[in-house]
Amino acid sequence: MPDSGAHQDQKRTLAGASCRKCWTKDGMIPVMTSDMAGARTYDDGPTRRREQRAWYWYEFAQSAFVTTVSVVLATPYLTAVAETAACGAAGTDVNPCTQDLHVLGIPVAPGSAVFYVVTIATVLSFLAMPVVGALADRSPSKRRWLLIYAAIGAVATMCLFFVTGTNWLLGAFLLIIGNVALIASLTVYAAILVDIAEPDERDRVSTEGWAFGYVGGFLLLIVSLVLVQMHDTFGLSEGLAVRVGFLLAGVWWLVFSIVPYLGIKDRIVEAREAKVSFRTSFSQLRDTLSHVRKYPQTLRFLIAFLFFNDGVQTVIVVAAVYGTQELGMSITNVILAVLIVEITGIIGALFMGRTAAKRGAQQVILGALVVWVVIVFIGYFLPAHSPSMFWLMAGLIGLVVAGTQALSRSLFSQLIPRGREGEYFSLYQAAERGTSWLGTLLFGLTYQFTGSYRSALFALIVFFIIGGYLLRKVDIARGIREAGNELPAVL
Repeated sequence: MPDSGAHQDQKRTLAGASCRKCWTKDGMIPVMTSDMAGARTYDDGPTRRREQRAWYWYEFAQSAFVTTVSVVLATPYLTAVAETAACGAAGTDVNPCTQDLHVLGIPVAPGSAVFYVVTIATVLSFLAMPVVGALADRSPSKRRWLLIYAAIGAVATMCLFFVTGTNWLLGAFLLIIGNVALIASLTVYAAILVDIAEPDERDRVSTEGWAFGYVGGFLLLIVSLVLVQMHDTFGLSEGLAVRVGFLLAGVWWLVFSIVPYLGIKDRIVEAREAKVSFRTSFSQLRDTLSHVRKYPQTLRFLIAFLFFNDGVQTVIVVAAVYGTQELGMSITNVILAVLIVEITGIIGALFMGRTAAKRGAQQVILGALVVWVVIVFIGYFLPAHSPSMFWLMAGLIGLVVAGTQALSRSLFSQLIPRGREGEYFSLYQAAERGTSWLGTLLFGLTYQFTGSYRSALFALIVFFIIGGYLLRKVDIARGIREAGNELPAVL
C-alpha cells in the first residue's frame, strides 16, 4: 500500500480497508484486508533500517556458539571426553572406543552421547519455549529478554572451559543449558523481525541478517583455527586450545548481544489477561498448540519445517564428528570446511534472498531441498582421508544452508496471527538450528545399531523428502489471509 509524499516519515498502517493485488504462484489475485482496530503499524523507512541493522548484530553474536561450539568444537571434543570416560582414552579411526558409558543403568555409546544431549535439550526447549514466547509477547521490552537469554547461554559456553579429563557429564549439562538458552533467545529474536520489517521486507532482512551472522562465525572460526593449528606456538595443548575457543565464543556471544539491546526500541503491547509463568509451562504449551490448530496452513508449514529443518540441523550438528570419526579428518580440516561453509553461506543467503524476491520464498526453499538430497548422497560416498572432497561438500552445504533457514523464518513470520509472534516462534524454534531432535535421535540410534556413521548420515535423507512433500502442500497465500496479515507482493 503506497504512501503519499506527506506521510513518508510517519508510521504506516498495513491493514487498510482496500483490495490490493498480489502475485502468487497462481497469478495475480485480489486480496481483501480488514479494517481491524489496532492494525499493525511500522515506523518510517530510515527508522526501520536502523533497527534492522541493530537486529543483524545478534546473528553476528550467537553465531559464535552455533558455529564454533555446536558445529566444530563441542561435538568432537565432548565425544573424546566421553570416550576417555568409557575406554580410558579417546578413540581413533584405527583404534575406536567400543566400550559403553552407563547413565542411570542405560548403556550409551560414547559416539552417540552428544547427540542424545542435543535431543534432551530440544525436548526441554519444546516444553519451555511456549512460556518464553508468551512472556515476550506480553513484554514491551523484547530486547531485554533477548539479552537475558543470551547472557545465560554465553556464561554456560564460557564454563565449557572447565570440562576436562573424563568429566563429560559437566560438558553435557553445560551444552544443554547453552542450547536451551540459545533457542530461548532465538524465539524472542525472530519475534522482533515482525516489529521491524514490513511483509515485503522480511525475506531480505532475514537473509541479510543470516549472512551477517555467517560473517561473525567466519571471523571467530579464523581465530579458532589459528589457536588449534598453532597451539604449540602459544604454549597450549590441542585440548586446551579447544577450551580457550569455548571461552572466546562465550565472550563473543555476550559482548555483541549488547548491540541489538541498545539499537532496538521497546514497543507498546496489547494487554493479555492470562498470566504466564514457567510453572504453567504445560498449560501454556497446550494453549499454544490449541491456538495454532485454528490456522491449518500455518500448522502444515510447521510440520513440514519440522521435517526438513531437522534434516538440515542434523547435517550441521554431525558434520564435525562425521568428518573426524568416519572420514579421518583432522580438526583443522574440519575447521577449514566450516570456514568454507561460512564463505559460501554468505553468498548463498544473499542469492536466495534475491531469488525469493522474484519467485517467492516457498519455491526457493523447495529447490534448496533438492540440493540437500544431493548433498546427503555425496556425503555417503565420500572417500576417507580426502580433504578436498570433504571441502567440496562443505561448499555445497554453504550455498543452501543459510538461505533455507532464513527464508523459512521470514515465510513463517507471514503466517502468524498478530500478538502471538513469540508463542508461534517458540514452536518454530523447537525445530530450529542446533535443536533437531528427530534427526539427532535417528542419527544416534542408527549409529548405535549399525556402528556406521555413513548409514546414520544416509538415514537423514528421509527428512528432506518428507519435508519437501509437505511444504508443497502448504497454501501460503491462504495461510497469510487466515492469519489476518497483508500479503507481500510476491509469494
